[in-house]
This record gives sequence, C-alpha cells and structure tokens, in this order.
Amino acid sequence: MPEQNAEALLTDEHGRTVRYLRISVTDRCNLCCRYCRDEDIPFIPHENILRFEEIEKIIGLAVELGVHKLRFTGGEPFARKGFLDFLTNIHERFPHTALKLTTNGTLLAPALDTLKKLGVSVNLSLDTMDREKYASITGRDMLPTVLENMHRMLDMGIPLKINAVAMRGVNDVELPALASLAMDWPVDVRFIEFMPMGDATIWSKNLFWSAADILEEARRHWNLEPVALRRKDGEKSEGNTAEELGPAKLWKLKANEGTVSRGSFGLITSVTQSFCRSCNRLRLTAEGNLRTCLFDDREYPIREALREKGLDEVRRIMLDAVARKPVGAEILAASHGPVAHKRMSAIGG
Repeated sequence: MPEQNAEALLTDEHGRTVRYLRISVTDRCNLCCRYCRDEDIPFIPHENILRFEEIEKIIGLAVELGVHKLRFTGGEPFARKGFLDFLTNIHERFPHTALKLTTNGTLLAPALDTLKKLGVSVNLSLDTMDREKYASITGRDMLPTVLENMHRMLDMGIPLKINAVAMRGVNDVELPALASLAMDWPVDVRFIEFMPMGDATIWSKNLFWSAADILEEARRHWNLEPVALRRKDGEKSEGNTAEELGPAKLWKLKANEGTVSRGSFGLITSVTQSFCRSCNRLRLTAEGNLRTCLFDDREYPIREALREKGLDEVRRIMLDAVARKPVGAEILAASHGPVAHKRMSAIGG
C-alpha cells in the first residue's frame, strides 16, 4: 500500500485515529534530569533493545496502517551509535513521512547539516537559561554546548521548538528569559505542565506550576495574542482540539512598544486541561513494547513477536492495542498519586 494513500486503519473505540508514532531508540542519556531518570537505575541490556532494522520494519507497518508522522526520542537518541545513519535511511525509504526529533541538544553538532538536508524538525528540551541551575537539573554542566547548538539550528533554519518542563520554585522565575527566545527567533517556546509520573518521581503539589498560573505570569510581561493555527486543510482553528494541531496552545508576544514576537509562547496543559480525547499517537519503547497511553502502564510486547512470528503477528498486536487505547485523563483523574511506574526515559516521553 503506497504510504501517501494509506488508509486510516488504526482507530480506537473512542473514534480516535492514530497517525503519529513516537519511537524511543534508546533509554540511554548523557544527562540525568531530575524529573526523568535516576542514575541508580540500570539501562536496558543491549540485547533487549530493538535493532534498527527491526524498528524500520515496524515503521513500514505503521505507515501502511496510516501513520504519517514519526518522532524519534530517547533517552537521548544521539546517545545510540548509528542513529543518524538510521534516520537518513528512514527518510530515504519513507520520503512522504514527517520526521521529527526530540533531543537534549548536547550531541547535535555533528548531525546538524544532515538534519537540515533531511528536513527534520527538532524539539529541544531546555528547562533553564541559567548555567548553574541547568547543571543542578540535569546533573551536567553542558548549557553552553546546548545554547551553541540551538543558535546554530536557528541560523541554519532548522525548524525548532523549545520544550521546558514547568516547575514552581525551580524555573518559574525564568519565564521571561525562556519566552524571550520567541521574541528574537522564529521558535515556539512551550511550557509543559509537570506530570505526576513514575514511582520515583520528584513531582509534588509544591513543584507543580499550572498552565493558568504560567499564563498569568506571562501576561505580566507581554500582551498575548492567540495564534490562529491552520489545519492541513487550510482552515483556521483558534484551539488545539483537532488532532493535526498537536497539544500546544500558542500566543504571539507583544511588547509595550508594539513589537511582536517572531516565534510563539506556548502551553502544553498535560494535567489541567487534557487533550486526551484527540490523542492520535502510539509509543514504541526502546525494548520493543507498544504503549498506547503515556499514563497507562499497559504495554504490548512486539519485539519477540517480530523475531519469532513476523510482521503479521505485529500487525495483529498493533490493531488490538489501538482498539483498547484508553483515555489518559480518566486514569489521571482516578489516581491518588503518580500514574505509571516506568520512568520517562524508558517510555520515550
């Protein structure tokens, strides 16, 4: 089945159609962000990680079933040897599929020319512009490297979004510094509500900084003008409920003298204003499990199915998994504490 004519076969019982596959190519990372992973937890053994050729087969099946957007995550994807060659191969085999990447930005320098050539868009995880605080959050003093690579991407015209996990008492005072990047550059700076996930999470009510409070703080510094987003059919949308638009709500920043930002300020309301009813994604973990919901620990093992029975069995598992895809907000609402047990680095975000 030609990928550009793929039917919408991955539809769940809530009427949501999966078009987007997030692929964790590794759980390894050269940083140790406080909200993501614990250095004492061992990495997944190499023999339990999906091989690149296996990931390619799964991608081929997903595209055949209607997926048209792929996001590669980790851990840190560039921590896996051969990742850039793999990405190039995926672009060549699936030229009509949108390729996206989430990275901490520390290992990007050798890859930038290739990312530009392939048309890959990048989400950069950056929670602070303060070097000492960056080292405290990530466990590594690498902010200058990240900022250098960020500016190189902007100069090269690589599509870039910046994601900051919003934490009260940690980076709340830095909203002006982070959001100001959108004033000077054509980049979306999005603040993500800190999600209560994992047994060992540092999440607490005291750390939680809600989207409403972030928005109120932003209005102390700028006038905000909602961005009229466009769906692929060209129609405008003032909201973000359509699955093509993604989860972020965006605003242009307007300074008192009338200057309008080149980029946008955004909020991803993962906790307080769920977008689960329009969720269109699946996750493939590094060890080869399908995960249909970030908040749900139920996973569907496909690594051994692929190795022992082939793609027909993987197709069956994938269709069954999507049919059972839950509404994550209902899981979160029913919980009296953190949801899911796996750490974020093992899920792929």
